[in-house]
Amino acid sequence: QVQLVESGGGSVQAGGSLRLSCAASGYTYSRYCMGWFRQAPGKEREGVAAIGSDGSTRIAVSVKGRFTISRDNAENTLYLQMNSLKPEDTAMYFCAASSSPGVGSWSLNQNWYNYWGQGTQVTVSS
Repeated sequence: QVQLVESGGGSVQAGGSLRLSCAASGYTYSRYCMGWFRQAPGKEREGVAAIGSDGSTRIAVSVKGRFTISRDNAENTLYLQMNSLKPEDTAMYFCAASSSPGVGSWSLNQNWYNYWGQGTQVTVSS
């Protein structure tokens, strides 16, 4: 069955960096659009970044210029490089897979995604 397993979260001071990974299995990874989402306590889940099967990307305005999404289709792994972290980036981060391969304005909408990981916590202190 489909499995998405996130790793790489942790605690960091403001201005620091973290790299999240998401290991995927159980489906043809290269054909799926992949996304990163986050949810802070008391807030709705929001889309952070998405990457299509062709490598095209969509980045949320709130993290543009600081976060980079990438994928390694040979290793079935998704990455989120997070630089210049801010306390407001504190959240549980989830990776997700969509059976539709393309990226567009819909790609940061959680309803577009079929499969979800369990999440990894990121905490940024000031």
